[in-house]
Amino acid sequence: MQILRSPAQLHLLEETLRNSLPTTLPVLGTVMTVARGNPASHEVLVDSWPNFGIVLTRLCPKEHKDPRDHYTNQLAVFYRDKGALRALLGGTEAVVQARAFQMLGMQEGLDEAVREAAGAKGLQVE
Repeated sequence: MQILRSPAQLHLLEETLRNSLPTTLPVLGTVMTVARGNPASHEVLVDSWPNFGIVLTRLCPKEHKDPRDHYTNQLAVFYRDKGALRALLGGTEAVVQARAFQMLGMQEGLDEAVREAAGAKGLQVE
């Protein structure tokens, strides 16, 4: 996954996400915040650019103080491709599964994909 830092990339992503409201809302808010100065130290990650299949937002890893705190380790996701979501959940450095985390998203199938990925690794989903 690549981290978007360029203001031009973030603004283009923002416009793209606006076209898919309301399902992009959890991600769009963070993208807008990062594009406007990032006071909360978040990151915006994509699987590829500019033709992304998935967007993930999270707090910068250096800000993760407690690996058991699923509020601090909150992730927001929007995906165009379920394969990209499965790949993300299946094992990438973007989602550290040794930590408790909370994943936010408004698309159908997200809950099912998270449960499948967790079950395959013997992890618990609450």
